[in-house]
Amino acid sequence: MKAYLAEQLQHVLAEMEGVPADFSLEFQTPNNPDHGDLATNTALKLARPLRQNPRQIAETLAQALRDRVDPDFVEAIEIAGPGFLNFRFSDRYLARSLEKILAAGADYGRTNLGEEKPAMVEYVSANPTGPLTVGHGRNAVLGDTFANLLEWVGYDVTREYYFNNAGRQMRVLGQSVRARYAAVAQPGGPTKAVEGRTVPENFPDDGYLGAYIQDIAQALYDEHGDALLDAEDETPFKEAAEKAIFADIDATLKRLGIVMDTYFNEHSLYESNAVWEAVDRLRAAGYVYDKDGAVWFETTKLGKDKDTVLVKSTGEPTYRLPDIAYHANKLDRGFEKVVDIFGADHIATYPDVLDGLKLLGYDAEKVDVVIYQFVTLTRGGEQVKMSTRKATYETLDDLMDEVGEDVTRFFFLMRAPNTHLEFDLDLAKEASDKNPVFYLQYAHARICSIQRKAAEEGLPLDATPDLSLLTHESEAALIKELLLFPQALQRAATDYAPHQVATFLREVATVFSKFYRDCHILGEPHDLATARLHLAEAARLVLHNGLMVLGIAAPERM
Repeated sequence: MKAYLAEQLQHVLAEMEGVPADFSLEFQTPNNPDHGDLATNTALKLARPLRQNPRQIAETLAQALRDRVDPDFVEAIEIAGPGFLNFRFSDRYLARSLEKILAAGADYGRTNLGEEKPAMVEYVSANPTGPLTVGHGRNAVLGDTFANLLEWVGYDVTREYYFNNAGRQMRVLGQSVRARYAAVAQPGGPTKAVEGRTVPENFPDDGYLGAYIQDIAQALYDEHGDALLDAEDETPFKEAAEKAIFADIDATLKRLGIVMDTYFNEHSLYESNAVWEAVDRLRAAGYVYDKDGAVWFETTKLGKDKDTVLVKSTGEPTYRLPDIAYHANKLDRGFEKVVDIFGADHIATYPDVLDGLKLLGYDAEKVDVVIYQFVTLTRGGEQVKMSTRKATYETLDDLMDEVGEDVTRFFFLMRAPNTHLEFDLDLAKEASDKNPVFYLQYAHARICSIQRKAAEEGLPLDATPDLSLLTHESEAALIKELLLFPQALQRAATDYAPHQVATFLREVATVFSKFYRDCHILGEPHDLATARLHLAEAARLVLHNGLMVLGIAAPERM
């Protein structure tokens, strides 16, 4: 309707003198339904260039539009306040729009904003040093939902997991498993205390203390006996740990409905020499120099207060450098949109990566970075402490075991990514309207229940409805709400704001409840009941499709 009215209004403006050539139209959905279904401030914006009273301009526009618009679309054009034009949709337009929703079915809400352009969303990207924690969970769910949203608005999306199975963290992991393995093979050996825990004497002081290390060591012993005691280094222990931990991570992600398309190993950037080629190219561009044995990125030329180390004096790159090479690789693969999901600890560093890309000649505008705040998990009003090394954390699997997969996903999506999230376990487990995911899933199941009862009374959904009978204000309000769904998805995809979808679905459920309170289905005349049943089906479709976008089940019974 916005597109239709904009086209009609542009025709009118084209015949008026004094309208700026670059004049842009704006439409809003009034908060108060008494003010119509769409409004424009065109007359107010034209008051200065036309040097006329905006009310007079509004009168001229309204009269011209009344002669142009199809009465099957627009029932009334009214002037309000200082010169707003308010438009009211006709019942016939609403009926036709409802037909389109029902015809689209499971595809309702899909648009082609992305024009099938290739897009990549990189998320999770946890190194295989331990099970996924609650902290990883928000990253995983946000990234997967961003990917869903981009697919729904027409992008060809690839989901990628970036990891590093080399470097110091992995060496420490291998050493941790080796120490535990030796203790299994030769129990009763000397011990020491690390972080208040008793560990084998050869356990690294900064080793991984989680019970999963013990499990991996025991599995190795069960398979090899004490044959690995004479291993030259920690390689077999590191490889066994990587395999076991990645299997655990994969199983956790699948519980959340997350399946990656590709995995990218940071180490391959070194094997291909891409990391050092990036340094050479930045040096050739005049932004890299050597000092104190280190390699520096001259970011003061780019507006920063200090220059940035790319390669430490030890020869070890800081993570900015492989990240620059990795993002160059992404764009070399032809992705037109690249989405990164980073925790708040990256907020000061990711601009260096984007600057590096620009200096290498890439279009950094193709890279969108979403920074999310971390999660506080509470139980009984008390914060649950989380630490990966000390193993005092709540794993993502633990959380799903306690509250379920759907609730886990939904709670991670309830707030804007850039706001702190307090995950209230008590609320998450409550089966009432206070629990937002329960409220939405119950609304969907309730409609399914209505449909089953209707079928028992001879009102099947395959009957052809007369939707022109839907003239009650609560019926019209529900149709108008459902028509906003594609726009809600586009806005959420553009803003990387899946919480907007959750908020919209709650509004749909609320408006449906009002409709069902005011407009009975069962017990009404057959034609009216059939029309209302199909309106209920359209509401179910929006709830179903919206929940699918969020990666949450839409149950038929609860």
